[in-house]
Amino acid sequence: MPEINFTVNGRSVSVNTYPAKTLLDVLREDLDLTGSKECCGKGECGSCSVIVGDEVVCSCLILVGQIEGEEIQTVEGVGSLEQLDPLQVAFLECGATQCGYCTPGIIVAVKAYLEKLNRIPTQDEIKEALAGNLCRCTGYVKIIEAVAKAAKQQFV
Repeated sequence: MPEINFTVNGRSVSVNTYPAKTLLDVLREDLDLTGSKECCGKGECGSCSVIVGDEVVCSCLILVGQIEGEEIQTVEGVGSLEQLDPLQVAFLECGATQCGYCTPGIIVAVKAYLEKLNRIPTQDEIKEALAGNLCRCTGYVKIIEAVAKAAKQQFV
């Protein structure tokens, strides 16, 4: 098996694995980064969202052989146990999660969107940021509220 090298959450890693293994499986099985979830396995739900370079991708659709030399950010790289990211704090304060299965993918997708936008988003822009991330529990009202709260704290 070839060695594949990339960076995850600021840390260089090397894995000996089949290049056709999905990035999601490598993150979960080989690197013990289990925040990204497999739900649909087809790139339709967003539960496995990670950032590759500066793009949000569904890690269930990316083969690890495609990410040689890339920078990956997972939900584990957003904030820390000692210092949660303002987005994570807002999700907690607004009750924007129920079962939590979709939350890691949503946090990663919205974080990347806010960083690119670099200003307080409108409600329509928040909805755009959430596109591709399905949540069956909350109905999005609390999620949108949390994103707006975090953005306001970040950019004011």
